[in-house]
This record gives sequence, structure tokens and C-alpha cells, in this order.
Amino acid sequence: MDIGHRMKELRVHYGLTQQELADRSELSKGFISQLERNLTSPSVGTLLDIIQCLGTTPAEFFADDEPEQIVFKKEDYFTKIDENEHSKIEWIVPNAQKNGMEPLRVTLAPGGRSMELKPSEAEEFGYVLKGAIRIIRGTKSYLVKSGESFYLKGLKRHHIEAYGVKEAVFIWVSTPPNF
Repeated sequence: MDIGHRMKELRVHYGLTQQELADRSELSKGFISQLERNLTSPSVGTLLDIIQCLGTTPAEFFADDEPEQIVFKKEDYFTKIDENEHSKIEWIVPNAQKNGMEPLRVTLAPGGRSMELKPSEAEEFGYVLKGAIRIIRGTKSYLVKSGESFYLKGLKRHHIEAYGVKEAVFIWVSTPPNF
């Protein structure tokens, strides 16, 4: 890790000058400058003081964050086609099972259906983009048309079927991941 670069990055982020950081940490401006250019190394105690003055913790300072992906494109999606169930599932946020929620885009051909989900603590939200679906939950069924949404707790066995003679496309989000 480039400690000097990280120090400068945080100092600039918080809008501090080298002099202001020096004053807060009771060091000289020249020493801060040398640290930021990696011309010298601080003692552990001095580094901990600087980290505290920068308003962070050692764990956050040394965290080697990989860039966070915010936008996902079609080429990022993972797709599973089930010929038997006449369905296509697209994981529109790859590896979302490690996150707090897992969004899918599901396409059901006429007569198509989703996998059957067993009872769980998951909460599920969906929005129908095209066509209509029928949610079969326990002994009840619910019709959801294009432009409508659904929200349910996964406490009962359930699945989703295409309704009518047109293809159905919907976004389906589960938290925690359940798919």
C-alpha cells in the first residue's frame, strides 16, 4: 500500500491543507509533505495519530478497496434458460447472492413458470414489465399485470406462472438472496 498517497487522498477529500493536517497532528508541514511523497516513513504511533486526525480508523485507512461496480450492462448478466419450464432467468447484478438482495429479470413464455421456492425468511418484491403473471402461494393465487408490483414474505411455498397467451417479463428481487 502507498501510505503517502492514501494520506494525501484522505487529506484532500476532507479539504485539509498540509498545514492544517500538520497542526492537528502536531507535526511540521514539511514532514507531512515528505510522508505524502513517500520520502520518509512515520513511526507506528505517528501514523496512528495522523489516521485519527484524518477522521478514519486504521482498518478503513488500510482497507484495500477494489473498485465498486455501480452500473451493470447486459454483458455482465448471467442467464439461465430452462426449456422444461419455458423460462429465462437473468441475474442482472452478478454475484448478488453475496449482497443483501438479489435482483433478477425473469421472462416466462406462455405456459412458463418459475422454480418453486420453499418457505424461507426472505422478502420478495416484483414489478411486471410486460404481460401478466400469476403468483401461486400456498392455496391462493394472485394476478399481477404489466405496470403492477407485488411484495410478499416467503413464509409459504410459492412460484410464479405466465398468465395468458403473451410472454411475461418481470423484475424479481429477494432479500436475503433466495434464488
